[in-house]
Amino acid sequence: MLNIPNVLTLARILAIPAFLILLTSGRSGLALAVFVAGGVTDALDGAIARLTDTKTELGAILDPLADKLLLLSSFCVLAFMGLVPNWLTVLVLFRDVFLLLGYFFLFVFTGEWIEVRPSAVGKVTTVFQLASVAIVLVTVSWPEAMLASTRQTLFVGAAVFTALSGLQYMGRGLRWLSVRDADG
Repeated sequence: MLNIPNVLTLARILAIPAFLILLTSGRSGLALAVFVAGGVTDALDGAIARLTDTKTELGAILDPLADKLLLLSSFCVLAFMGLVPNWLTVLVLFRDVFLLLGYFFLFVFTGEWIEVRPSAVGKVTTVFQLASVAIVLVTVSWPEAMLASTRQTLFVGAAVFTALSGLQYMGRGLRWLSVRDADG
C-alpha cells in the first residue's frame, strides 16, 4: 500500500542515482544536500508511520532497502574516488552481502522467513556509516574544514560497529535456527 511514508521512502530510493551522479560529477555540495535530504526523509517516513499508525509490510522492506542502497553505493563510489578506505568499504559490503545470503539460506533450508528487526547495535552501525559518508562529503565540499581526525574516528567506529552488528545478526540467525530445530 502506498502511503506518505512509503512515498517518501521511494523518493529516497529514486534520489540515489541523482546523488551518485552529483558526487561523481564533482558537485559534492549538491551531493551532500541530496544525502542530507535522504536522511531527513528517512527520519520523516518513520516518524509519520509511527504517529499515524500507517506502518506497512512494504515500508518494512523498502525502508532498510533504501538505507542499504544509499550506503552501499556511497561507500563503493567514495572508495573508487579514493575518499573512503577500501578496507572499510569491503567490510561494509561483506557484512551486508553475508547477512542477505544468511537470510536467503535460512529461507531456502527452512521455508520460513526470519523476522528482521534492527538491533540497537545495527542502528548505531547505520549512524556511524551515515556519519562517515557525510563527513567525507563535508570535507570534499569544504577542504578547509580540517576534519581528518573526526573522519578517522568515524571510520573506526563504523568498522567496529559494522563487525559487531554482523556478528550479532549472525548469532540471531543461528539462535533462530537452533530454536526452530528444537521445536520441530
